Amino acid sequence: CSRPQKVCLCPFLPIHPLKVSTCLYIIQHPAEESRVLRTVPLLAACLPPDKCKILVGRRFSEDRYPELATVCRNPNTLILYPGAAATNLEEVAVMSSSPSVMIIIDGTWSQAKDIFYKNSLFQLPKQVQLKTNISSQYVIRTQPTNTCLSTLECAAVALTIMEKNKSIQETILRPLQALCSFQLQHGAQIHHSKEHLLKNGLYDKPMPKNKRKLRRMELLVNNVKI
Repeated sequence: CSRPQKVCLCPFLPIHPLKVSTCLYIIQHPAEESRVLRTVPLLAACLPPDKCKILVGRRFSEDRYPELATVCRNPNTLILYPGAAATNLEEVAVMSSSPSVMIIIDGTWSQAKDIFYKNSLFQLPKQVQLKTNISSQYVIRTQPTNTCLSTLECAAVALTIMEKNKSIQETILRPLQALCSFQLQHGAQIHHSKEHLLKNGLYDKPMPKNKRKLRRMELLVNNVKI
């Protein structure tokens, strides 16, 4: 896990990489690469190297990333990004019998949105989303809403659906739970979602002057999906 012995997460990782047929391509925003408490390294440690490939960057052209371009044109490739055009992953998994490739964008919500819309390659795969009411267990980092999941959590849920194996989710989430537990024991505070803070009058940061951002906060408070 590459962490100090005192907070080593290796005992919480699977002894052997999980056997999965789905291959993940993690498109990581450069800002995530330098974060100390990122979840992608834990995800990669749970899977075989050929089933979890990480590409770091903001812009992905066909010239610079020919392998990714081929993957995006493959009819069995899915991209996990919620929206009106996205199909629920459960429906796709029922119809799919062949091994799939799934692209997941790793970054804040604004970073992920920028990567998704400004790279034409990511408009090619079938867009899917998770239909789940699971609350994030990544409690040491603030999320927009209670049901916004970390990259590791998204991958765990998605792989469980694609592989039709409920134990995958439990196995992948185990190191994340241990990470959060260690951090809380060493002085970290539980981070409630922005949605929770706004609804309970606990949001202590200055309200944005930007009308669009203010509108997004109003939607959070009123339980409107954004």
